[in-house]
Amino acid sequence: MSAPTPAGPAPDGPGLQRPDFGRPSPALLERAVRGYARFLADPDPDADRGDHGQADDAAGLR
Repeated sequence: MSAPTPAGPAPDGPGLQRPDFGRPSPALLERAVRGYARFLADPDPDADRGDHGQADDAAGLR
């Protein structure tokens, strides 16, 4: 036996997923925008690059 075919669409009701499932939250979008802006920004020429003087040490050995 097979189940009968429903006469109409399934009624809307609470499901397992929230209605906004799959949409990023505003906070997540704002964080992404800040990260992208930081990525596109001009680097500060006076900023410490984190090489901890290794380039200076290598130049002194030559």
